[in-house]
Amino acid sequence: MAFIPAGQRVTPQATAGSEADDARLPRHIAVIMDGNGRWAQQRGLPRIEGHRRGVASVRRITEHCVRRGIEQLTLYCLSSENWRRPEAELRFLMHLLEQYMVEERGLLMRQGIRLSMIGRREGLPPETLEALDRTVALCSANSGMRLCLAINYGSRAEIADAARALARDAAAGRLDPNEIDEAALASRLDTAGMPDPDLLVRTAGEMRISNFLLWQISYAELWITPTAWPEFEERHLDEAIAAFAGRDRRFGGLSPS
Repeated sequence: MAFIPAGQRVTPQATAGSEADDARLPRHIAVIMDGNGRWAQQRGLPRIEGHRRGVASVRRITEHCVRRGIEQLTLYCLSSENWRRPEAELRFLMHLLEQYMVEERGLLMRQGIRLSMIGRREGLPPETLEALDRTVALCSANSGMRLCLAINYGSRAEIADAARALARDAAAGRLDPNEIDEAALASRLDTAGMPDPDLLVRTAGEMRISNFLLWQISYAELWITPTAWPEFEERHLDEAIAAFAGRDRRFGGLSPS
């Protein structure tokens, strides 16, 4: 992983919207949408108002990723650790998710977006899962950008689940333990078949990964902005993409020069 601080000076060739930038777009952008509650509290509002405002940012950034030609956008909606939050806030988050699944169907279909979910279904309200499943099914034949929602997701749990799947296959004689490699484990993760994120964006200035896609972001570029998610706009995403385009990605090797 390489860290790109927000506001870092980039070369003119890597400015947002330039030909060089378009030629070096990240295939897959993952976002830790942080700062909703703090944004609201700083304005004397209930935390839930920050989450409500954050939904508008989801819509805005999803549409902009489609315009920019991004192949996949993964959004960290609810971590497995977030269940420690107040019950009223969690109920509201589930309501917002269910509402989003219903109200955004028209947009998802117009944009040709494919929808998927990663994370554990256990613990999510049945009505929320029903709305999610119906929208995923509706979008299944679309051929545009993939929008992946990480809900009740924790990367350590995901890796543990994959290890258990490998152990079951080995115990049943379907897999030689000596043949277990990175590809075998990756194929049993929730993200099997998806490209690894090229760019990880975190809002609200926190300098941590928060148990998000730990395996998948091994060589992702990190871009951290102090801007809270409710105020994250297209220009911020363009800045992140421009910074990404200006990076020399060596994947552990040396640059050709």
